[in-house]
Amino acid sequence: MKTKAVRIYGVNDLRLEEFELPEISEDEILVHVISDSICMSSHKAAMQGASHKRVPDDVAVNPTIIGHEFCGVIEKVGKKWQDKFTPGEKFSIQPAHNYKGSLDAPGYSYRWCGGDATYVIIPRETLECDCLLKYAGDAFFYGSQSEPMSCIIGGCHANYHTKGGSYVHEMGIREGGKMAILAGAGPMGLGMIDYVINCDRRPSLLIVTDIDGARLARAAEILPVEKAEKNGVKLMYVNTANFDDPIAYMKKFAPEGFDDVFVYAPVKSVVEMGDALLGRDGCLNFFAGPTNTAFSAEFNFYNVHYAATHIVGTSGGNTDDMREALAMMEDGRLNPSAMITHICGLDAVAETTINLDKIKGGKKLCYTNISLPLTAIADFEELGKTDPLFAELAKIVAKTGGLWNLEAERYLLANAKAI
Repeated sequence: MKTKAVRIYGVNDLRLEEFELPEISEDEILVHVISDSICMSSHKAAMQGASHKRVPDDVAVNPTIIGHEFCGVIEKVGKKWQDKFTPGEKFSIQPAHNYKGSLDAPGYSYRWCGGDATYVIIPRETLECDCLLKYAGDAFFYGSQSEPMSCIIGGCHANYHTKGGSYVHEMGIREGGKMAILAGAGPMGLGMIDYVINCDRRPSLLIVTDIDGARLARAAEILPVEKAEKNGVKLMYVNTANFDDPIAYMKKFAPEGFDDVFVYAPVKSVVEMGDALLGRDGCLNFFAGPTNTAFSAEFNFYNVHYAATHIVGTSGGNTDDMREALAMMEDGRLNPSAMITHICGLDAVAETTINLDKIKGGKKLCYTNISLPLTAIADFEELGKTDPLFAELAKIVAKTGGLWNLEAERYLLANAKAI
């Protein structure tokens, strides 16, 4: 079977190509990819080429398919897996296999498996690690967002606390505690807010900070404080640029300090603000991934010793985190639409991936079977003045306050130009 896919050959060398897939073996599965959201990790792989820890050394002669946040439909199942998977079922994928200690992952390491393609072969390692996950929801883009949502969920599960006199770590954010998300009005921050106010382990107070008033206003519109209040969470949006001493202001609402602080930007001053906000046994989660290998910040080690403050960091989620994300999406408790600000077709992936760090907005969502330039959802109305496709999409997303949605996805898939 022929497939079209974006493959990496080296540094900034991404190519959209058509080629033949081999026949699947008895321990592989052929799938039809429908959507893939473009991750900053793919941008980092493009920047580093073969020097990236997950990209093979011989990628220049054996290119691999990029993209790892994908969702689609199972087409053909090898004999070994026919008792578990059936053609026609929707799927999502956990790319972090950790197969026998290997860093190999779809979207980086495999010649025949990655998200930015029309058809791919799910390898034996994915299946043996139980990383091909069935998805029962309607929207394909939800399935694509389950991977970034699993990173968010994993961060919450990685935090820990202890009781006085005990060395046992109680995993997870503190239920009923005080929590802050710093620099949290971006796309991943919105996903975090949505999860925290809807999960089964909620804080009593959640303060979300940023220095961009427009982003905070949009966050408050998408995830209003009234919605959080119904779930027992006092949600506050704070523009720290408006205060001479934002730490003192925030501590008015948590006089004993915060139990959980998440840092969503790799900025020294933000990390140090998080440290200063911690209460006794407070856990700081450094969620943001820096590109500077020498990135560092000061941390109050007096409080580490006498107040048991501590720090954790996670890079990605695990398969259980993704299952939790999918389950919450399927039953309507989680809506990752707010994370998506742009859509595109497969022919826009290479340029978008290479320039991802320069493109404003949130997640860029690719529909792999269509041809479409990278387009901001906010531009639909203007583009619709001359293009009937965007005119209709503008009407559809207006129903949900400018958010991408199932109806928009279905209309796009039915009416956009095929790749």
